[in-house]
Amino acid sequence: MEGLQREKSKLRQPAEAGGENPVSHGVELTPSRGPAPPDNAVIALLTAWLDKLNRALMVLSMIALVLTALVLTYSVVSRYFFKAPTDWQDEASVFMLVGVTFFCTAYVQYHRGHIGIEAIAGLLPRRVNAIRLFVVDLASTLFCAFFTWKSWMLFHEAWVDGQTTSSTFAPPLWIPYSMMAAGMTLLTLQLLLQTLARITNKPEHAA
Repeated sequence: MEGLQREKSKLRQPAEAGGENPVSHGVELTPSRGPAPPDNAVIALLTAWLDKLNRALMVLSMIALVLTALVLTYSVVSRYFFKAPTDWQDEASVFMLVGVTFFCTAYVQYHRGHIGIEAIAGLLPRRVNAIRLFVVDLASTLFCAFFTWKSWMLFHEAWVDGQTTSSTFAPPLWIPYSMMAAGMTLLTLQLLLQTLARITNKPEHAA
């Protein structure tokens, strides 16, 4: 038991030291400065512009998340304490959560924050691992490009046909489809820039 206590105290010391990147339950509370800019000037400029847009969308997403919590809280209080149920809170909350989910994907991808399985990464030679990373980026770009195309098709159908939800509130479905399509477009662009950066970067930066 004493050995375990010593190990716990050793693990706890870096977090209590107040370093640059505090960690809570294995999750970074403050993101790092991000990856190094690409070697290609054009790709670096486009990446910087996209990063600024992604940061702005992150701020809007945080506001939307707070608004979602307020809407649901208001709905519960209104229903159970004032006997005045509402019929719009579910769609409003879901629509905002759709925007939060898809508008944050490109920002997370910029920081390589999406879940990835690295079971064989440590077993591969450096050059083979670099090829693996390129193939993963390329496959992810192609998949997200297809997802983006289908999302814009759904948005077009909802806009042309005037599709709405089946509730009494009945908001138009082009609203969530447009946010899904826009978010996937940004994610695809982010993946494309990262894939191109792997091709154009110098060998020491390619990995």
